[in-house]
Amino acid sequence: MQFGLTMFATDLTIPVTEIAVAAEERGFASLFVSEHTHLPTSRRSNLPMFAELPVEYGHTLDPLVALTAAAGATRTLRLGTGVCLLAQREPIVTAKAVASLDLLSGGRVEFGVGFGWNVEEAEDHGVVWAERRASVRERVLAMRGLWREEVAAYEGEHVRFAPSWCWPKPVQPGGPPVLLGGIGGPVLARHVAEYADGWLPVGSMSLEYGLPQIRRACAEIGRDPAELRIIPCGGFPPTPAELDRYRELGVVEQVVLTVPHAPRDEVLATLDHYAKAFL
Repeated sequence: MQFGLTMFATDLTIPVTEIAVAAEERGFASLFVSEHTHLPTSRRSNLPMFAELPVEYGHTLDPLVALTAAAGATRTLRLGTGVCLLAQREPIVTAKAVASLDLLSGGRVEFGVGFGWNVEEAEDHGVVWAERRASVRERVLAMRGLWREEVAAYEGEHVRFAPSWCWPKPVQPGGPPVLLGGIGGPVLARHVAEYADGWLPVGSMSLEYGLPQIRRACAEIGRDPAELRIIPCGGFPPTPAELDRYRELGVVEQVVLTVPHAPRDEVLATLDHYAKAFL
């Protein structure tokens, strides 16, 4: 089992290039970074685990720019979005940016995608909240066409473009793996089964709850669930018992550990602790 890291890459903490180099030097497999384009001050949307939203949520770097910097500073580290809020992004531009990152990094991109939780943020991008999942689905399908086909076109409710050329193509055959993030449930399970390469559950409880539903959703469409990559991402560091459970399930290829949004010394000390405990 491999171990990766996830963090809020911001202008207030250790530079993303430094943590990427430190992660690679210590033997971690990946670095995932978060995304928020902006945060409206209304706070109509809230995360129930926080009385006050942590400062890093409003300071995130653009994840594709941050990962490009990390790519230039490393050689083997996998580079992930954890997660890209795809409904808020224009799909043609994003497809080109992700393909460019995959090319420049030598095929090291993990494209984590999520549906989002902040209604106001999404609305500022013109997203109809009830349609965001359908919008993400179409964006993934359209982007895959641009990555894979010499001439690609798409005609949907949320994405439309005429037959087009789009280069560069990603290094990874078929494009970077698309990993859907979120807490397990029947709706997420159907999306993962239909068009994702894997799932980024948040912690062991989400995995235990969601995995049977994903397996059922795969069975309904005749897909082998063993094709899916399962990478628990974020939350609290797993206990030894949770790691044993992951191994028993036999489906978890990697566990991604949360790095605190903190000064450089604290971040590096956390990496040293994780390396000693998990690697």
